[in-house]
Amino acid sequence: MLLGFTSERDISVILFIFFLLIYILTLLGNITIIALIRFEATLRTPMYFFLNNFSYLEISYTTTTVPRMLSDLFSGNMAISFNSCLTQMYFFFLFGTTEFFILALMGFDRYLAICYPLHYSNIMNKHFCCQLVIGSWISGCLVPIVPTIVLSRKPFCGSKIINHFFCDVGPLVKLSSPDTFFLDCFILMISAVVVLSSLLLITMSYVFIISAILRISSSSGRHKAFSTCASHFSIVTIFFGTVIFMYVRPSSGENYQMDKAVSVFYSVVTPAFNPLIYSLRNNEVKRALMKAFKRKRNDWEHLGVISSIKLDANSRH
Repeated sequence: MLLGFTSERDISVILFIFFLLIYILTLLGNITIIALIRFEATLRTPMYFFLNNFSYLEISYTTTTVPRMLSDLFSGNMAISFNSCLTQMYFFFLFGTTEFFILALMGFDRYLAICYPLHYSNIMNKHFCCQLVIGSWISGCLVPIVPTIVLSRKPFCGSKIINHFFCDVGPLVKLSSPDTFFLDCFILMISAVVVLSSLLLITMSYVFIISAILRISSSSGRHKAFSTCASHFSIVTIFFGTVIFMYVRPSSGENYQMDKAVSVFYSVVTPAFNPLIYSLRNNEVKRALMKAFKRKRNDWEHLGVISSIKLDANSRH
């Protein structure tokens, strides 16, 4: 049984509407980013190839938890089968882990683009980019396997109530058996390796990026270089900050409400903001978006002209 947020019906309705709007915004924003990258030739670069994968991950990441949460809020039926719970936990961490690796690749891509501009196109060719992304997805699939298998073999002989709105690993570990010290340590170690190794690669990339930018003589050149990293840096700060607070720390004891609030922020709210951050702070995306709107408007005007010509011809007949 998932406790969710509240048993009060009025509050559940308000939360349902709020989370539904956030989820729709997440889908529309990320689908728009995917469509722009697919159809705009100016965005067919390694940077946007990684962003395209990141948008797919954001959709998958939120879809793992939000539709189920909306169903629970709407129906009030909080029961979930054991197998469904483990499956939700596995895919939540699969997509989350892969996001960390993709964000690290995006930082590495910006490092090569700014620090080695003459060699960038040769290094970050299509084949190498595909290998990096496939490696990230495979790693994301492998990381949660051992915790999922270990949890599936635990007795779960006590309480069946999960004080959360989805099957997160922390609450599941607490219910699995009386002695969870070694499992807690193992999951903390895995989380630390994934999060901190990705963060280390991103940090090293930005140290070299900032060092290279400061050597640029013109202020316009420095501003342009910084602007290519601003969106990625904003997302990294928000995503890593909340997840480190949630997972790369000792057990939070009984502070479930704080854990749920933080989980809502990084698993529901942040994915809705990411497309806005990339569209509002990235000039190439804004130009591609304006071009797409103009092209669509021209198509509508062209169809309108054709329709008026047909109507005029029919009236003459």
